[in-house]
Amino acid sequence: MEIIRVGDQSTIDAFHDLPLLIYKNDKNWVPPLRKVIEDIFNPQKNEGFLHGDAQRWLVKEGGETLGRIAAFYDRSKIEEGSEQAGNMGFFECTDNYEAASLLFETARNWLEGEGFTAMDGPVNFGENFFNWGLLVDGFQPQGYGMQYHPAYYKQLFEKYGFQTYYKQFSYHLDITSPDLPVRFWKIAEWVSKKKDFQYKSFSFKEQDRCIDDFIIIHESAWAKHANYKPINRNDLKTLIRDAKLIIEEDFIWYVYYKNEPIAFFMMIPDLNQILKHLKNGKLNLWNVLKLLYLRKRKTMTRCRVLVMGVVPKFQGAGIESGIFWQLRQVLLNKPWYKEMELSWVGDFNPKMMKLFNSVGGKYAKTHETLRYLFDRNRPFERLPIIE
Repeated sequence: MEIIRVGDQSTIDAFHDLPLLIYKNDKNWVPPLRKVIEDIFNPQKNEGFLHGDAQRWLVKEGGETLGRIAAFYDRSKIEEGSEQAGNMGFFECTDNYEAASLLFETARNWLEGEGFTAMDGPVNFGENFFNWGLLVDGFQPQGYGMQYHPAYYKQLFEKYGFQTYYKQFSYHLDITSPDLPVRFWKIAEWVSKKKDFQYKSFSFKEQDRCIDDFIIIHESAWAKHANYKPINRNDLKTLIRDAKLIIEEDFIWYVYYKNEPIAFFMMIPDLNQILKHLKNGKLNLWNVLKLLYLRKRKTMTRCRVLVMGVVPKFQGAGIESGIFWQLRQVLLNKPWYKEMELSWVGDFNPKMMKLFNSVGGKYAKTHETLRYLFDRNRPFERLPIIE
């Protein structure tokens, strides 16, 4: 077996072609758009390269590609005093531990050479809205941006020495169900009409204001948490730019108390319901036209919640339920949407798990973010629970 660094067009093509072989008989997997993945590894498109770096490798034997991996880091997102963990992701491999071990070892050696003491993965070189965690339970059609893996991947990770740093749970909500909790929705309507509170949806025309408010809320809601990573303003602008084709303005909500931003909610249509009809994730002219056509035909019947946050002062005040009430009114006017995926919430956040259950969500799947400590004698600690 040999390790080959991804750099020229032939190795980039091999990097993208491998998953097509691994998942060729799995109807739940959807090929991601190649351009979206390549932009992640493009220093001109990804702000992470300003304070970091990334490398990709293939493992081959006899001319056949057996696996792939990427290692990366962004030093601006590493907290002082915490474990100096670099990241790995975009791992795909045949059921071959020797190949997987060689990939893990290559990523580890590169990160160790950059001064890191641990490796987290499989994660994204960017925000955790997308490409985050190893799927270990709930092998069903994947939502846009959510990771999907064969069941044997967990064995490959654990055999090498990775341990579960935290678990990520996803819930599904049947919007059409007559059994949604009546009491919750009555309270939600009451909260949504409380004096001095304003609920506003996102606007492309005011996206700079929306981005600024998002960052204010995100920093206040998460800054004290051990896993907090600052949001990059340009990353958000890029996300909005790249997703403009599918963003529904009234799927993104902000809450203000006396004009001060206190909460946000972001949801997108499940683009995978269209991408599964495109060939090999290539965004050529024909596939672009097909995408536009399928969008117009209301092919997307599922939406995915990306992130929600409330500043500490208003946590426990029911603001989240008020957001859900606003959103429900939107969805009642868009009856082609039947299902909402609430993904993901970490096991370190029991309050949010309780909310997803309260709104009527049903557990659907589990991902895990794993950590590998380079010093094998060092005690392993899981991510602490949010108090």
